[in-house]
Amino acid sequence: MILIADSGSTKTHWCLMTASGQSSEFFMDGINPFYQTADAIKNSVSNQLLPQMSHLMWAGKITHIYFYGAGCTPEKIPVLKSALEGIFKSAVVEVYSDMVGAACGLLGHSEGVACILGTGANSCLWNGKEIVKNVPALGFILGDEGSGAVLGKRLVADLLKNQLNDELKDKFLTQYGITAADIIENVYRKPFPNRYLASLSKFCAENIDNPLIYKLVYDHFDYFAKRILTQYPALPIGFIGSIAYYYQDVLKKVLADNGFSVAQILQSPMEGLKEYHKNDIVPTME
Repeated sequence: MILIADSGSTKTHWCLMTASGQSSEFFMDGINPFYQTADAIKNSVSNQLLPQMSHLMWAGKITHIYFYGAGCTPEKIPVLKSALEGIFKSAVVEVYSDMVGAACGLLGHSEGVACILGTGANSCLWNGKEIVKNVPALGFILGDEGSGAVLGKRLVADLLKNQLNDELKDKFLTQYGITAADIIENVYRKPFPNRYLASLSKFCAENIDNPLIYKLVYDHFDYFAKRILTQYPALPIGFIGSIAYYYQDVLKKVLADNGFSVAQILQSPMEGLKEYHKNDIVPTME
């Protein structure tokens, strides 16, 4: 029996799988060892995950845990391993980055390019076993092309600099009940400006039929394609994340216009991760 986790800073998606292919899924707050100590992670899992699993009486039978998450850099992996090993004492714990999780979930054992387009953005070249190339993401200030944070940043900047019409500007400010001063406060003085900007990008999805908004979103993905995807070989490209998923019609148009081949676009890698581990690992664990 194995336990798989796909975690961002906001939410962690867990899946418990048996050798027969049966599965149960659970959700809890995000886990990020970049911001949390081993004790904090252990408390969070104990208080949020274990109560959901207790009626199944499976926790003690878990032999392997595969955790894919944000903040799981080589330096921080020991923090997460320590926390999980302290709870699941009989399990072998393996921790990987969210980028590896995206590649496994999207491409499995096939070669290709995997991309995450959510609040942030990242990409890699996957050879079916490991990441062999990665264009640095660099965060929403220096990079994260294609992300929700950068889309929100572009939207807000264009609205406040009068690059879009007054109707859209008034609609945006009224809908969110904010002023230009509020935006400046949230972006420059409050924590997690990337999450804030990404939350504002939803306005684009709600108004995608407006030609000005459509062009903004198209240009956003076109910049990503030309700046990031052209650095990889001509292979099928898979996408994970809410921005890729909810704007997939525009994204597919941009990719077609630039001559790229799309493998698939998913909101979450979990289904792919279940298949990846079901085929390759579960049969050896009984």
